[in-house]
Amino acid sequence: MPCYPEGVTAMKDVAKNVPQLCTRFHYASELIGRRWNGAIIFMLLRQTCRFKPLRDSIPGITDRMLSERLQELEDEGVVERTVVPETPVRVEYSLTKKGRALAEAVDSIATWAEKYIPMQPEKAKPGKAAQARRSAIGR
Repeated sequence: MPCYPEGVTAMKDVAKNVPQLCTRFHYASELIGRRWNGAIIFMLLRQTCRFKPLRDSIPGITDRMLSERLQELEDEGVVERTVVPETPVRVEYSLTKKGRALAEAVDSIATWAEKYIPMQPEKAKPGKAAQARRSAIGR
């Protein structure tokens, strides 16, 4: 029988008590937490959007990435794509019932972010920084 110092547990006994990650939770957090998906869901919780206004509302997202993420969320049943047969054809994106069920979770994350994530100052444009240095030197 092995001897362990007081308070130390054998590894074989520790393995019995290791918590297991819920696979549903893991899948959901990976889906929602994938880059851009949270922002897309956040925006669509506010209103139905066409592609360009949705793209313009999410800083840094490309057309290709937005298309891929919308398709992924549509495949998961979170986003609905509606084609309005007008001339020209209009395509709108909205959340399904499954997507709208994320509202409470998204609101909780937004509340947490307001409390714990400091606002990042907007990065100065290179021209502005150079101009500021020149002004400081000229004083």
